[in-house]
Amino acid sequence: MSRPAAPGSGEEETPARPLTEVALPDLAATRSLARVLAAELRAGDLVVLTGELGAGKTTFTRALGQALGVRGSVISPTFVLARIHPNDPDGPRPGGPDLVHVDAYRLGSVEEVDDLDLEATQDRAVTVVEWGRGLVEHLAESRLELTLERATGEAAPMVEGDEDDEDPRRARLEAFGPRWTGQAGRELARRLEDALRG
Repeated sequence: MSRPAAPGSGEEETPARPLTEVALPDLAATRSLARVLAAELRAGDLVVLTGELGAGKTTFTRALGQALGVRGSVISPTFVLARIHPNDPDGPRPGGPDLVHVDAYRLGSVEEVDDLDLEATQDRAVTVVEWGRGLVEHLAESRLELTLERATGEAAPMVEGDEDDEDPRRARLEAFGPRWTGQAGRELARRLEDALRG
């Protein structure tokens, strides 16, 4: 499966490599997923989150922020579009990357994403973009795409604020680009499966 590279580039993107699909029976499993992923992430990495309302995208990002050791609590950037969470020098990962958390739900084009000037923070941050598929692929040569789905009642309508962190979910991780489609991606998949083996 190939997806186009940046719009207008005329180049074809490296095909996705499915890394793993795991069950997340509860919030503890979501936190484990975030911890394992955080241990592998470094400044410049891009993670695209996909899932319906209530799938757990912000919950996952909050756990990722804790595992990366950023200051304060990660909250949804829905109305401000992007939040920068600086690394806590007294936290569990001093000197680690900052976290840039973006909610692209209200963005309609690559140009609107570019207006956020995410490139300015890439060299010192992990960038996580909710609802970013089709909008942010041009930001990095390699990326991870994490799709979260509620394991029960997927078709049930969600109301804002109705997310239950303890509901079971499934997570599917795909790799794009040279950083993740080789050995690093295989190692990440193995670590995730080991950590979440039920």
